[in-house]
Amino acid sequence: MKKIRVGVIGVGSLGQHHARVFAELAGARLVGVADVDRARAAAIAGRHGCRAVTDYHELLADVDAVSVVTPTLLHRQIARTCLAAGLHVLVEKPMTATVEEARDLVAAASKRGVTLQVGHIERFNAAFRATHGAIKEPTLIECRRWAPFTTRGADVDVVLDLMVHDLDLVLGLVSAPVRAIQASGVSILSATTDVAQARVVFQNGCVATFSANRFAESKIRKVRIFQPEGYVVVDLAQQTAIVGRRTMGTSGRYEVLTEHVRGDGREPLKLELEAFLDSVRTGAQPLVSGREGAAALELAYAIINAITTHSHHRG
Repeated sequence: MKKIRVGVIGVGSLGQHHARVFAELAGARLVGVADVDRARAAAIAGRHGCRAVTDYHELLADVDAVSVVTPTLLHRQIARTCLAAGLHVLVEKPMTATVEEARDLVAAASKRGVTLQVGHIERFNAAFRATHGAIKEPTLIECRRWAPFTTRGADVDVVLDLMVHDLDLVLGLVSAPVRAIQASGVSILSATTDVAQARVVFQNGCVATFSANRFAESKIRKVRIFQPEGYVVVDLAQQTAIVGRRTMGTSGRYEVLTEHVRGDGREPLKLELEAFLDSVRTGAQPLVSGREGAAALELAYAIINAITTHSHHRG
């Protein structure tokens, strides 16, 4: 199997792991990493025996595909340059700073006939994968994503930083347009919303609620899915789940039997990057395509707009 030549643009707290995984994958050859911090680029490149540059343009002629793992405000500019050069691109979430920029990347990828994948990594979570077949017709979905405050990600609204993961998961489960949105939020320390709650009603009647908090005491990443005849509770942080199924008991009455599920332990990022390489190699549509990334972003901004009409922000 011919190895796909890859580069990683941005090797900070998350990008360094993209570099690590690409260096480990049999189907990839990590050609180089780019970062404006020369020392960081050199350190990561030295760790994996590849090239280090401070200007990502220097990698474009030598790679087939890239991961863009820079601050969100740079996603569109960098990804579009790479797409225009005919490269396959995985861009981290949130896809871009605006919905218009996301749509522009989708159009650019389509024009060049290259893969555009968005890094919504929870689609590859072991527990979510293990229970996906048990999710049939969601009626009520509750998502809670809380984390202690860090400066990483604080340059964007908590809806874009944290909640967008769950927005993508829910959009992947509910095959219906959004009918109504209610949302509220508050800014505590950053210039944007730090704690947000949203209620989204879909045209098929499904209701999804979302809670995102980056000032929590501990990390919580849970999704509860209720549907006729059962439920699924997924702990994305622990990669475990509970599946409840309604069944007729021996007494002649309905009861709920529960099954505890544990994921296979495979690293979500590794699965995500393997899937990206498979799409590059075969031309198949990515699990999280550019269009899906744009859809999650569009819903995120609809929630942000709803928050601005109901919330108090620091001036």
